[in-house]
Amino acid sequence: MTDAGTRRLHIPIHLRWGDLDAFNHVNNTSMLKLLEEARVRAFWKPAAGEDAPSTALLDSGIEQGVLTLIARQEIEYLAPVPYQRRPLEVQMWFGKLGGSSLEVCYEVYNHPESDGRMLYARSTAVIVLVDATTGRPTRISPEMRAAWEPYLGAQIVYARH
Repeated sequence: MTDAGTRRLHIPIHLRWGDLDAFNHVNNTSMLKLLEEARVRAFWKPAAGEDAPSTALLDSGIEQGVLTLIARQEIEYLAPVPYQRRPLEVQMWFGKLGGSSLEVCYEVYNHPESDGRMLYARSTAVIVLVDATTGRPTRISPEMRAAWEPYLGAQIVYARH
């Protein structure tokens, strides 16, 4: 669970028809892609003229010198996600900020204006910042830490069966 007072990013993500499987709900591998898209929108610097949250500080591309690598990811599915025209709402915060790693927490909901709020999935991803030349971890910059710390909250605790 999470602290009720944790500040969160709210990233709208549209589904594509191709995200569904034969059971007419979002496939588990498609969920990883949806979370990836939310992460890119939340943390990568925008192009000129694009809007992005204040957390979007990472440069994209290997030529920028720093890579963001997924060290671990876990997802708990709570309900099937049916196709819907309104975007899903991916809420994000940090469960932990380390020296060169960060734990991104996600909760995936239906659109805020939908009838009956539905939490579909929770997830965490441990991301490591790596120097593109050496392949070694690199420290989170003071600028990144200052932008990300306001979104620091409780880690997700998963139900274990």
